[in-house]
Amino acid sequence: MGYLYLLIAIIGEVVATTYLKSTNNFSEVMPTTYVVTGYGIAFYFMMLAMKTIPIAITYSIWAGVGISAITILGALKYKEVPDLMALIGLGLIIVGVIILVFYSKMGTN
Repeated sequence: MGYLYLLIAIIGEVVATTYLKSTNNFSEVMPTTYVVTGYGIAFYFMMLAMKTIPIAITYSIWAGVGISAITILGALKYKEVPDLMALIGLGLIIVGVIILVFYSKMGTN
């Protein structure tokens, strides 16, 4: 169940972050509503995920998947296409998350 909660948290964070730029300093009602609701969902469900998944694993997956999704959505919605160095950095983040999740002994006490 923890990984389902984590997925919901990631979706909430990605939705919120995607709309953050559209809030126009929180003066636009609908984007602001998406941001507040999305981050509320993200933190609530991340807290639930941390009841069964170690904090480092939870946060690394949340951050890694979130960064990857936001990079893709930023390119599609805002035409903020990542350059080669950004893609290399993103790849290093993903590799780091994979190493932490699959090869670390964290949380196996």
